Amino acid sequence: MRAPQHNLGVLGGMGPLATAEFLRSLAVSAPAATDQQHPRVLLLSEPTIPDRTEAVLTGDDAPLPALERGLLTLAGWGADLLAVPCNTAHVYLDRLRGRLPVPVVDIVDATLRESMRVSPAGGWLAASSGTVASGLYQRRAKALGYRVLVPDGVRRDAIHTAAVQVKANQAAEAGDTLREAVRSLWQRARLPVIGACTELPLAYAAADLPPAMMVSSLDALAQACVRRLYGATPPLWVGAPYGEVGEAA
Repeated sequence: MRAPQHNLGVLGGMGPLATAEFLRSLAVSAPAATDQQHPRVLLLSEPTIPDRTEAVLTGDDAPLPALERGLLTLAGWGADLLAVPCNTAHVYLDRLRGRLPVPVVDIVDATLRESMRVSPAGGWLAASSGTVASGLYQRRAKALGYRVLVPDGVRRDAIHTAAVQVKANQAAEAGDTLREAVRSLWQRARLPVIGACTELPLAYAAADLPPAMMVSSLDALAQACVRRLYGATPPLWVGAPYGEVGEAA
């Protein structure tokens, strides 16, 4: 096994703990037997990027310039491929496609394709309030012909709270919050939870719920990066037309 010839640039810090877990997942996903066979990773952890959910909910583009600066910095450092382990940030990334010299691995596409693989019947969307409100996953799932159920307002708020608790290093509290919300969702439909916020796989682990019932966007992104670095992968960007945002019946 040879090391990849391309450098992966990671724009992290959204949040820092999720970025660290992404790097761990990337390392364990790589088909490497020695240090020298792992990919070279250029990391820019930038926690000062404005809150993505707040920006989406208020119609503000504040994160966009910071995201662009960070990705261009990584490309300038020598990154041939880019990854952003933050789902809500991807609300803005489509607008940067023509302004970046290297491609970005799409966390939404990677996560939905993994969910389609493990649960063809569909999954529950567990995401930040900003990601849900943007319709990013709902539109992409519709374009792929995949069933995604959106929790109601109370459970949606609880899921967002769990993500915020992870950011505050309150893992036990996050686990308690997410466990209650997920068990309530499973009373309606016993489908895997799509962890479409990079803090939620960490909250799910703390909740002591069945590992097979979580599709981690962190793991999906890491595996998509590995496929891209070591071999073939599906397209990085999905250009299918988007549908309408909807709730589960």
